[in-house]
Amino acid sequence: MIYPYTAIAGETIPRAAERAYQHVLDTYASETNKVVSVWREFGPADLTFQPHERSSSVGKIMEHQLLSERRFFAEFLGAPEPPPAKVLPAEKTPESFAARMVELARPRLPFLAARDAAWWLGDVPFFDARRERIWVFWRRVLHTAHHRTQLTVYLRLLGKKVVATYGPTADVTWEGADPTLTVESAGR
Repeated sequence: MIYPYTAIAGETIPRAAERAYQHVLDTYASETNKVVSVWREFGPADLTFQPHERSSSVGKIMEHQLLSERRFFAEFLGAPEPPPAKVLPAEKTPESFAARMVELARPRLPFLAARDAAWWLGDVPFFDARRERIWVFWRRVLHTAHHRTQLTVYLRLLGKKVVATYGPTADVTWEGADPTLTVESAGR
């Protein structure tokens, strides 16, 4: 995959204490990079855009992403996190939201890297249930992908470029990209 912007470079991702959990660190960094790339396509005037009166605005989705990720890592995974009042950027621009996302994500990587299998497989309270930490982590990734997808649709509705996240888009492709768009390609 070719991305024009990378917030957290692969060589800066720490090595997991247990190799079987390296994919957690790699995925978290990759998903953070994808969110940041999508957010950077918005302009300051786009923060109030909402496609429907019952939809969240671009800015509210960015705020929710930062706050809910902080909650997942602090409350459910026990990671050291800043106080909630210190999570949102002082300046409300897509660029400042993206920068804050990276600032908050970087210290989570060494925290996750130091965890062993017993920690990952341990049960923790999760809202009104109990779940393994690894389950909570993957739930976080899915939650993040959900909101990133919302904003990808918003980009299209605003007539802006949709960046590549898991592969080429109608706006971004590269030589060697091989999207599965036909029955034939699905059989490769």
